[in-house]
Amino acid sequence: MNDPVLRLSGISKAYNAGLPSEVSVLRGIDLTVAPGEVVALVAPSGAGKSTLLHIAGLLDTPDSGTVEIAGTDMTGQSDRKRTGVRRRDVGFIYQFHHLLPEFSAVENIVLPQLANGVSKAAAQTRALHLLDQVGIAHRASHRPAELSGGEQQRVAFCRALANEPRLLLADEPTGNLDPATSDQVFAALMELVRGTGLSAVIATHNLELAARMDRQIRLDAGQLVPL
Repeated sequence: MNDPVLRLSGISKAYNAGLPSEVSVLRGIDLTVAPGEVVALVAPSGAGKSTLLHIAGLLDTPDSGTVEIAGTDMTGQSDRKRTGVRRRDVGFIYQFHHLLPEFSAVENIVLPQLANGVSKAAAQTRALHLLDQVGIAHRASHRPAELSGGEQQRVAFCRALANEPRLLLADEPTGNLDPATSDQVFAALMELVRGTGLSAVIATHNLELAARMDRQIRLDAGQLVPL
């Protein structure tokens, strides 16, 4: 049996820990994501979903609990080890695209591959393939400012998948788009995810989008409950 791609066990996180103003954000979170599973994380703004995703993606550390990525316990690992696993195994998508404005769409997808040791020719081929999968290969040479909001976010999706991660973490990936564009862009994201077979945790407040995923969970008062 394959190991879960992500396993969170007893994850707790508080800000201003030990002070009178301590705010407990996560309280003993347990979450397991199977290979190929797409999980919807539903929570209002300020509920701690970004903190949870950052911990799951090794961008932050919990006060207690363990994070396992593809069967490897990352607790107490060095920054170098965490960075290597994050670069190789985890892809991130945010509400805002965060594309580099001075580079074209295809270059934004090539750069993380070069940083991971991929040849320029191979990186270019994969970047163009990903852009074709989301229907904007014809916009490959355009810079972010020349793209619509939906196109920018599709490029961000491709960049997140450039290094073929095992786990995708997305924080309100269509939250900055109008409803019609959001639906189209989300469909493109799901096609990418299903086509590559990777696991994903996608945070959204849109219940219609959440219903299109394999499982729905809600972050409520620092704990996860079925939706």
